[in-house]
Amino acid sequence: MSPREMRELKAQINTFLIGMLSGVMTAAVFTYAFAIPANSFYWKTEIWKRGGAVWTFDKNGHSAWKWLVQPVTDTPQKRIVAPPSAGKVRIEQL
Repeated sequence: MSPREMRELKAQINTFLIGMLSGVMTAAVFTYAFAIPANSFYWKTEIWKRGGAVWTFDKNGHSAWKWLVQPVTDTPQKRIVAPPSAGKVRIEQL
C-alpha cells in the first residue's frame, strides 16, 4: 500500500469509529432520558398515588395522557376551621 492509500484507509476507519461512537452516545442519552424514568418504580408509584393514568386514543388516532381520577395535589389542602358559636355553651360535668 502506498502512503496515500494508508491515509485514506485511516480516514475511513476514523469516520466509521466516530459514527459508531455517536450512535452509542445517542442510544445512551435516549435510554437515560426515556426508558429509565418510564421503568422507574418511583414514577410508577407517583402515578398510582395520584389515582392512575392511561394513554388514550380518540377515533382519529390521536393519543393523549388521561388521569383516571382527579389527580391528588402535592401540597396539602388548607383546613377549614369552624368559627366559634355566638351563644354561650354550657358544659355539664358528670
